[in-house]
This record gives sequence, structure tokens and C-alpha cells, in this order.
Amino acid sequence: MLRKLRNDKKLTQEELAQRSGVDYKYLQKLEGQNPSSPTLSTLKKLANGLNVPLTELIKNLPAHDYPETKPDTIIEE
Repeated sequence: MLRKLRNDKKLTQEELAQRSGVDYKYLQKLEGQNPSSPTLSTLKKLANGLNVPLTELIKNLPAHDYPETKPDTIIEE
């Protein structure tokens, strides 16, 4: 999770927000109980701020942060 990576780097939310260029309030929301789905651009900024590869950040995101892919449904009339 984002919080774990941030804590492992011994960064506060404020420090990560400054280092990554991500709004502090948005970072709080991402670490909250009902996080929104960040864009790839935001994930890149956070990875840079944490000094980790983007893949490291993505693989640590909970599965529920990824949108489900559902097959197209055919409706017969």
C-alpha cells in the first residue's frame, strides 16, 4: 500500500506531497479508507517522490484499486 511504502521511506504525507508534486489533501484521500483510483500520471509522480520504480508502486496497490474488466454482455430481444 501507498502508506506502507511512504512509511518505509520514513516520509510524512507532507514530505511525499512536496517531493511528488501531488496535492497533500489528495494524498490523504489516497491513503484513506475509501481511496479514489489515481491516474497513471499521479502514480508516476508518487513513484518518483518515493524514489521507487512505477512497477513497485503498482504491485503494492490493493487489487480492489484496479477496475474490474467485465465481458461485453449481449442482450437478446
